[in-house]
Amino acid sequence: MALTIGDKIPEILGKNQAGQQIKTSDYRGKKLVLYFYPKDNTSGCTAEACSFRDNYSEFRKQGYEVVGASVDDEKSHSKFIEKQQLPFDLIADSDKTLVEMFGVWAEKSMYGKKYMGTLRTTFVVNEEGVIEEIYLPKEIKTASHAEQIKSSF
Repeated sequence: MALTIGDKIPEILGKNQAGQQIKTSDYRGKKLVLYFYPKDNTSGCTAEACSFRDNYSEFRKQGYEVVGASVDDEKSHSKFIEKQQLPFDLIADSDKTLVEMFGVWAEKSMYGKKYMGTLRTTFVVNEEGVIEEIYLPKEIKTASHAEQIKSSF
């Protein structure tokens, strides 16, 4: 069952690019933008990550932290962070625990071929770890996604 608005997110979110455990309590007292994306170093995912990178200081000033998550491994995340100079953590959800819990692991289709993958989805979580807002795949404009969220500050 997917998490939805009003639900509390789990305490253990997973490991970041350096293998460190990321917990919801690490962000207590801050709002959290937790965004799920399909794959490191692809055009749409890079545009989205750079949108957050370029607006990161504004998010921090408003009391938000940004964390990305995909099913790529820690090594892939480290390279992506280094290449794009991302100032925030990326969760390596290689075992798909988080994407399944949040309900963003689903059947997708490309060129008539069906496969399982991550639905680009963003969860805005309040200071108590409760989901306040969800941006669904059809709503997200990758190159300006950070601005979409900032407009609701």
